[in-house]
Amino acid sequence: MKPANLPDDFDLALLAALQQDNQLPLRVLAERVHLSTASVQRRLLRLRQAGFIQADASVIDPEKLGQVITLIVEVHADRTQSADLDRMKQDFSGPQIQQCYYVTGEADFLLVLTVPSMTVFQALAQRLFHDNPNVKWFRTIVVLERVKATLHVPLPGRAPG
Repeated sequence: MKPANLPDDFDLALLAALQQDNQLPLRVLAERVHLSTASVQRRLLRLRQAGFIQADASVIDPEKLGQVITLIVEVHADRTQSADLDRMKQDFSGPQIQQCYYVTGEADFLLVLTVPSMTVFQALAQRLFHDNPNVKWFRTIVVLERVKATLHVPLPGRAPG
């Protein structure tokens, strides 16, 4: 039995459809999940208010905008007190960072970013890592090919797509 705060099957069907295309008209969503448009609208509002839907965004191809190099950067902090980590989290939340994870293991942070050139990355690395007194070391991995990139969340009870 599911806790009351988890989405039901209709909500999961809506979330699955929205993960594929968040611009589907209410009418189309209603047809897909076999509900009225008013019911779909109420459910979407509830899912947004409850934080299940955090944003409606478009997925942009970085290469079309000249961001041709994807890098994964491991960062090891020198000091791991709360204030030091909070500062690093703030530093690593800029627009040039696509994803930032605070992780376990050898590194403390794992960053994903795209840049138009290695020259741009060198300047960014200087500012974010070399000039940061709390960065003990960092290691950069250059992505050769983007095999899969998604923010889709696997939904309970639904076959992966």
